[in-house]
Amino acid sequence: MKIGCPKEIKPQEFRVGMTPDAAREAIAHGHDVTVETKAGLGAGFADAAYQAVGARIVDTADEVFATADMIVKVKEPQPVERKRLREGQVLFTYLHLAPDPEQTKDLLASGVTAIAYETVTDARGGLPLLAPMSEVAGRLAPQVGSWALQKANGGRGVLLGGIPGVRPANVVIIGGGVVGTAAARVAAGMGANVTVLDRSVPRLSYLDDVFMGRLTTQYASAGAVADLITTADMVIGAVLVPGAAAPRLVSRAQLATMQPGSVLVDVAIDQGGCFETSRATTHQDPIYEVDGILHYCVANMPGAVARTSTLGLGNATLPFMLALADKGWKRACAEDKHLLAGLNTHAGKLTYAAVGEALGLPHISATDALAI
Repeated sequence: MKIGCPKEIKPQEFRVGMTPDAAREAIAHGHDVTVETKAGLGAGFADAAYQAVGARIVDTADEVFATADMIVKVKEPQPVERKRLREGQVLFTYLHLAPDPEQTKDLLASGVTAIAYETVTDARGGLPLLAPMSEVAGRLAPQVGSWALQKANGGRGVLLGGIPGVRPANVVIIGGGVVGTAAARVAAGMGANVTVLDRSVPRLSYLDDVFMGRLTTQYASAGAVADLITTADMVIGAVLVPGAAAPRLVSRAQLATMQPGSVLVDVAIDQGGCFETSRATTHQDPIYEVDGILHYCVANMPGAVARTSTLGLGNATLPFMLALADKGWKRACAEDKHLLAGLNTHAGKLTYAAVGEALGLPHISATDALAI
């Protein structure tokens, strides 16, 4: 199979879809790998590193898209990239279609077979291709939140860990999954007073056990959220409904109950955000203020630490990428129900129910798509 890896063009996105090691593995399996020049530079991988393992470097993204049977990326294809996609081609990347009707429409019009990292599952009910980036985003959240809390950046002027005689910051984390756990680990490590909310009592029990009293757990009722945000210095939104738009957990009216200069970090912004006042920002301009509350809503947080993120993502995607290349997408998906769960569009049909429901579009099952 001819595998293509273009340079990411979303603002401030420095990750790359394939590492030189991934290219080496694919080539060892008998596949051709084409990489756009400087695609890996932001993550610290020079063109020479790809050439050394046998990949071909080309000058333009047009060449990559025109020749590849499968495109391997990181972020969702931008409008100019979507025009290059075609029926019969496989797109393997993050998509986040539920809050993005324009992208969904373009992918359906192209006829491309799009497999989304974020909806591939595993035997434990997890999301193995989302997990490494969730780990990164979760660990970053308290770091960027603590930066935003500094007075010079518009925040309350609170040090996350406090000092002897001065209480630490109150950090409220809504969601105790991969993101929330990673955020709690760093926030607690920085000395903050951490509360994690979740709607799974077994998960709360797990967190209570693992953190051995270093944080507080609370059931995530609407009342609990409303109460805790009034004294919070930082609120981290870490909720996920796989493939669907994130639920809105804090309304604009509730901002008036919060302390001026406190910070909302919305890690769920890729799926539309979990705060009513959230809107996607970039690393160039990450923070804005609404009613005295700072919002950090960067839609590709892991792009800030591109090398770590690229290596982590590459480790997770490699076995799936090789299965798609070795077997072809139909056989690979037919033999692996977890990979099949990643199928979002095929031949102009929407194949993921949660996206169809979020956007009010007709959809078929991924199993039915195998017959097309």
